Amino acid sequence: MRRDQLEVLPAGSAERSVPAADRADPAAVTRERFATLLAEVMGAGSVPDDRHFFDELGADSLVMAHFCARVRKNPDLPPVSMKDVYSHPTIRALASACDAGPPPTTSAEPVAAGRTTAASPEPTGRPHYVLCGVLQTVAFLGYAYLVALVATLGYGWIAAGEGLFDTYLRAVAFGLVTLTVLSVLPILLKWILVGRWTPGELRVWSLGYVRFWVVKTLTRSSPLVLFVGSPLYTLYLRALGAHIGRRSLVLTRSLPVCTDLLTVGDDSLVRKDARLSCYRASAEVIQTGRVTLGSDVIVSESTVLDIDTTMGDGSRLGHASALHAGQTVPAGEHWYGSPAQPGDEDFPSVPARDCGTARRTAHGVLQLLTAIFVYVPLVAGGVDMLLAGAPQFTAVLETGPAVLTTWVFYLDILAVSALVYFGAVPLALLLAIAPRMLHRIITPGRVYPLFGLHHGVHRASTFLTNRRFLTRLFGDSSAVVPYLRALGYALSPVQQTGSNFGTQVKHESPTLSAVGTGTMVADGLSLMNADYSSTSFRVSRTEIGAHNFLGNRIAYPAGGRTGNDCLLATKVRVPLDGPLREGVGLLGSPSFEIPRSVRRDRTFDDEKSGGELRRRLAAKNRHNVATMAVHLAVGWIYLFCVTLTFSAAADLHATFGVSALALANVLVLLFSTAYFVLVERAVTLRHPPGPLFCSIYDRRFWLRERYWKVPSETYVRIFDGTPFKGLVWRLLGVDVGRRLFDDGCSLTERTMVSLGDHCTLNAGSVAQCHSQEDGTFKSDRIAIGSEVTLGVGAFVHYGVTVGDGSVLEADSFLMKGEVVPQGAVWGGNPARPAGRTHRGDEGAL
Repeated sequence: MRRDQLEVLPAGSAERSVPAADRADPAAVTRERFATLLAEVMGAGSVPDDRHFFDELGADSLVMAHFCARVRKNPDLPPVSMKDVYSHPTIRALASACDAGPPPTTSAEPVAAGRTTAASPEPTGRPHYVLCGVLQTVAFLGYAYLVALVATLGYGWIAAGEGLFDTYLRAVAFGLVTLTVLSVLPILLKWILVGRWTPGELRVWSLGYVRFWVVKTLTRSSPLVLFVGSPLYTLYLRALGAHIGRRSLVLTRSLPVCTDLLTVGDDSLVRKDARLSCYRASAEVIQTGRVTLGSDVIVSESTVLDIDTTMGDGSRLGHASALHAGQTVPAGEHWYGSPAQPGDEDFPSVPARDCGTARRTAHGVLQLLTAIFVYVPLVAGGVDMLLAGAPQFTAVLETGPAVLTTWVFYLDILAVSALVYFGAVPLALLLAIAPRMLHRIITPGRVYPLFGLHHGVHRASTFLTNRRFLTRLFGDSSAVVPYLRALGYALSPVQQTGSNFGTQVKHESPTLSAVGTGTMVADGLSLMNADYSSTSFRVSRTEIGAHNFLGNRIAYPAGGRTGNDCLLATKVRVPLDGPLREGVGLLGSPSFEIPRSVRRDRTFDDEKSGGELRRRLAAKNRHNVATMAVHLAVGWIYLFCVTLTFSAAADLHATFGVSALALANVLVLLFSTAYFVLVERAVTLRHPPGPLFCSIYDRRFWLRERYWKVPSETYVRIFDGTPFKGLVWRLLGVDVGRRLFDDGCSLTERTMVSLGDHCTLNAGSVAQCHSQEDGTFKSDRIAIGSEVTLGVGAFVHYGVTVGDGSVLEADSFLMKGEVVPQGAVWGGNPARPAGRTHRGDEGAL
């Protein structure tokens, strides 16, 4: 039934439809009020109280989110969340459930959502804000000078070698010294500037925060971070003050910052994409707190552990889950969800294997030797070949600045940059496909010890086949299907849509990844093909059924209990137990069933088959090919300009010495920012992003895909945690208020987001102004008020309004169309009121 097919009754008839005898019944009164509010939201005269919201009334999640917001504005009505709506999809069932009262509180609830604000440090003023930016700039300039000095001395010394062997030995020696300096420097500065981290608070933009930022930036830029998952990485964490037990394995690249506050017992495992930084930002305050993991603990993929959280010996935290501040998982228990709660789901376990100290030491030494004797000489040799391949570049060093005025110099640099850039694409493809020849070495289902031959092959395959440049280039187009097939994905038979996969897809074993026909994936899919213990690993086939649609940020495990014709919503936790789900939608963590589709998302079904599909798909392919060409051209021009910058620095080296190269490092950052801001503005000049409801075969959607693909966002991360991040967002079109603190938020459509004054955005948070279900694309604006805090890993969907002074807790998913009241605290996946306010309940925060 569409809105225009609803029975339209005269005004006030909803109230008269309730018999007088039922007026004393609270459930009847609630039904009447709910029906009136839903009718107002849907633009109908009235709605029957026994009709299904989605199947019969034709509502969708956006409409029902607006209904929930209207209900919450009435203090005399029981609050309603989207989970309530999906669980009780009629007015009668919803009113009865709400009048029955909320479920009893369990031990799964966080015991504290944060710290008391009574002892918080004094707010910093504008002088501190400016001084912080100045000191961060000075720190960057100092680091740029250090890099320039090391590079100049090293390259000059290597180039002075006599013969190939002498040059190679010099490159090895230089690599050893450089690796040592860049690895030891962050450790020394951490102990000098901070000493030991302790639980507490410090104001953003204060001098204490500057020390915090310097340590965070340096420790996360150390070359030892590249050895994640190895004993060298564990030694690095210990040198920074972390308490890591014997035989424990840490696979996450999200390096903990306040390392002294991290404790991991013996034989524990932290999987990739887990966040346990031991700090968070709230209301312009950095709060540091402990994260304690006992022995034999497993923290699974795509999880968040907030500060002041504990896991007892032998406990487990499932994938796509979170521990909110104050939560404790008792010893031996298995928890999952966001916030996590006890469960009896069968957690994948891998038998232990012999992996002693000798094996781990040998592996670490081999990694170091490979880096020193192979990687560093290759880099030095590549730079030397690049310079030697551009005669005019070498002439600058020999004849002086006159060469810069000749057009031949620029033509040579253009040719060399083109050869390097466009030659790297087929080379990257070749390296990505090569591991297919090695897949027979590892037998699915067999358990192998870590740090041996099989583990090395597995790690090499994972590293080589997960190339972000290639998935970004081919994603959101028909080309991504043959690319993933070449890696080893089982995709046959393919129902080509032109948007089968987004620009972010990753895996652990491509030859054990299978996606059924007709399935479409938005972005951020992570296929979990490997299970680990602290001493062993096992690979398994991960298979997604046919005719599914997967939203954003989904970690899909081997053995996921979903079959064909399923909708997996954004950030959903895929279940590992229970019946095989088919023909349904799943939402939340822990997940629950929702309708597979609603009438609104079937608006463009006539474009998905027959001759109309072939015609529109051909047009989309032509547009996507042009987008890929523009993406490559933008990257090539960028490389050309960067090469010119360093060639000019080489020319000025004789006069200004190392300062010339240091200045080039600074100019490259400034140029990168200006260049990609201009590229983004050019891409959106004629068609700026805005609210949209259309088919994926609409040209307006193709232009949105171009907007996502062509401009780079990597440079934006450099400004995380600095006053300059707000300036960059303004340049990109974000409506930003004063004194934004952004520690690493992602804004997918910059011009569609507004941020109020004094907002605090934590690392890993996302504000995404769009969604896609099957072949339908929808987008709308996001309005975030002043003094709002988005927690670590929080996700805000489109059409959302977040009131002033409110808080969205860690790893929460705020669904489309939601309205968060002023001063409220929301949390969970999907997010709902946490039963307290940020301003009014000081003890809770």
